[in-house]
Amino acid sequence: MTPSQPRSGYTLPVFACAGAIAALKYLQQFSMNDYEGSPQIWGVRGAKLPTSQQKHPLNTVEIDLIEPAQTVEITIEQIAKIKPNTALAITRSDPGDNIDLTRNTPIWAMVELIENTVEIPDNKTNIIGEQNEQITLIGGEGIGYNKNSGNPAIYSYAQRLFQTNLERLLKPTDRIQITIILPEGRQLAKRTSNEAFGVVEGLSLLGTTGISQPLSAPGQLEAYCEELNQKATQYKSLVFCVGENGLDLAQKLGISPEQTVKTANWLGPMLAAAGLAGIESILLFGYHGKLIKLAGGIFHTHHHLADGRLEILTAHCANLGLSTEHLQTIFHCETTEAALNHLRSLDENSESQNLSWVKQIYESIASTIDQRSQAYIRDRIQRQVIVGSVLFDRKRKIVIKSAAGDTLLTEICYSSQNNHLL
Repeated sequence: MTPSQPRSGYTLPVFACAGAIAALKYLQQFSMNDYEGSPQIWGVRGAKLPTSQQKHPLNTVEIDLIEPAQTVEITIEQIAKIKPNTALAITRSDPGDNIDLTRNTPIWAMVELIENTVEIPDNKTNIIGEQNEQITLIGGEGIGYNKNSGNPAIYSYAQRLFQTNLERLLKPTDRIQITIILPEGRQLAKRTSNEAFGVVEGLSLLGTTGISQPLSAPGQLEAYCEELNQKATQYKSLVFCVGENGLDLAQKLGISPEQTVKTANWLGPMLAAAGLAGIESILLFGYHGKLIKLAGGIFHTHHHLADGRLEILTAHCANLGLSTEHLQTIFHCETTEAALNHLRSLDENSESQNLSWVKQIYESIASTIDQRSQAYIRDRIQRQVIVGSVLFDRKRKIVIKSAAGDTLLTEICYSSQNNHLL
């Protein structure tokens, strides 16, 4: 039986824009202030739609993705009028078979028909600005902003998407204000590396396309292994990076992109595949909150399948003698990043210059990651492969290098700089 192809979905800007389309159409359909006589729906540049198309239930809307050039239908979960000239529509993110932390997160789009001057709320910025005086686009709660510029994290593709799809629904004299809200945005952002890129207090409406490719779906593992096997013909040592942050940071440290392999959450299968391909050593290079799972024997690292990060961290803290009070704090932290910051605060307030909880605990974790990863390969393919690890935080600062990781990193960087093969 041939396995089905992974199902692609759509990126966050698509759902945000679809909600705005639905809210605008709802206002156009039922507002008696803007249209004389019976309610009308207005089409491209103010043309009235046929009566048969008026009052059509807004269970779905069509949206032009621009990139790629196709029109798709997006489901509208809820819609309501909240003021005479304002409607709110709700969609839910569906990234397809791609494992994505925004899956099923609600996206709210609030659209207001403007009669006079648009008043932008304090601390909000109009994204589209003077490019289109008809549309004012605002990032609301849960949409992150750039801490340097103050601008909401709504990028060029999303801006084009709103402008193209909303413009065609407006009469020449219409003006609207759109506010996009991600109710879960702040919480979800804590599990991303947005802060490393200067985006704080929420998620980004990011992307260059409307299609969300299933990069973490089972079908993608074959592509990752194919890349690994190709690189194994040139190198005896490879660097495994779970995501784009690891790849980017590895390159900045001087590691050649040709020697890095993206694994997504498939660390176990990729470790075994590397052993089979004849790789002699592997440097695991990743976010501490992801790689820590390997110290607990979890080798598929997506949280939908298994977690235990704080439990693993707490166990290492306890083994090294951290007090019960602080163990309870670590155990009840929302994220591993918060737990790391708590350990850092203990180090800063410690009277002893020689006591470093972060160094002790993360050395223990990194060493365990190395040992368990080597055992994972040995148990499955009966081959000995050296594994080292480098763990970094949300700000992409290295937290710890295991002994093997430090050695491998030095060798790989030297090799990259001198164009030698390991």
